Amino acid sequence: MNKSYIIDSSSVDMRIDRWIRNLLENVPQGLIEKSLRNGKIKLNDKKVKSSIKLKLNDKVDFFDFIFEKKIIEKKKFLPSKKILKENEGLIIDNNEDFVVVNKQAGISVQGGTKSKKNLIDIFAKSKIFENTKPFSVHRLDKDTSGVFIIAKNRNCAKLLTTLFRLRKIHKTYLAICLGEVEKNSGDWINDLIKYEGKNKIIEKANTKYKVLDKNSNATLIEMNPITGRKHQLRKQLSIIGHPIYGDIKYSSDKNFKRLNKELMLHSYQIRFIINEKKYTYRALIPEYFKKLLKIKRLKFLNI
Repeated sequence: MNKSYIIDSSSVDMRIDRWIRNLLENVPQGLIEKSLRNGKIKLNDKKVKSSIKLKLNDKVDFFDFIFEKKIIEKKKFLPSKKILKENEGLIIDNNEDFVVVNKQAGISVQGGTKSKKNLIDIFAKSKIFENTKPFSVHRLDKDTSGVFIIAKNRNCAKLLTTLFRLRKIHKTYLAICLGEVEKNSGDWINDLIKYEGKNKIIEKANTKYKVLDKNSNATLIEMNPITGRKHQLRKQLSIIGHPIYGDIKYSSDKNFKRLNKELMLHSYQIRFIINEKKYTYRALIPEYFKKLLKIKRLKFLNI
C-alpha cells in the first residue's frame, strides 16, 4: 500500500522514526529502520536515516509498506459533547491566531499508543476550529496541568514554534515537592540522560527556581525552565532529593503514589511578545493542588 503525508508544524524537529511511531500502532523500531534503509519509507523522495528531523511541509511516502492488522494508522479520538464542552470551558483566551487553555491533568496533548484522549483531537471537533485545524506548538506532559497554547493557523504555528525553540517564550511552573528544599533560590544545571532505542543521549538542562514557601514536610517551588528537556523539572527535583508529589516515575519510594494520586506540577504562567505586543497568561491552580497546599500548610498568595 502506498501513502503520502505532509508534515505540519506539530511535527517540526521530530525524528522521523518517532513520527512514524506516533502515526502507526504497534510498529517495531526495527521495521521502521529496515523500511527506511530499503526505501519503503522515503522523505522528500530520498532514503534517510531514522534520526533525521522533520521540517515543515516535508513529504513522507510509504511505498509497498505492509499495514498489517497489528500495524494500522492510529485512529483519532472522537470526543463526546460533554468532553468537548468541558474543555471549551477551560479556555483562557481565544483570538484569531491561537487559543490558550488551562489543560487538565490526565489528558495528553496529542494521541499516542497509551493515550487516546487528547486536546488536539478534542478541539479539532470544536466550532472554534471550524474553518481550520488545531496546531500543537509546544509540549506539556499528560499529568501536568496548566497553560497550553494551540495555534489556529499554519503561520501562527510556525511563529510560536520558532519562539519556543529560541526560548523567547517564558514559562513558569509551580510544584509541591517532598521535604524542605534548602536554598531559597538558584539555578539547577544538570546533564540529563535519555535513550532513543539503544542510544544513550546526554542533554544539558537549566532551570531557575525560587522557593515560595516551605517547612520540614514539603516545599512550594516556582520554576522557570531555560531549556526544554523531556520531564526536565521532574528529573531535576528528583536529582536534588525532593521529588514532586504524585511523581512515582522519578521517586525511589514505592509508597509515594499513596501520598498523592495527582502530579503536583502546574504550568502556571506563559509570557511572550509578538510584534511588540506583550502577552501574559496565567492558569488557576487545580482544586487538588490547593488541597495539598492546605494539608502541607503551605501558602500561595495568588490563590
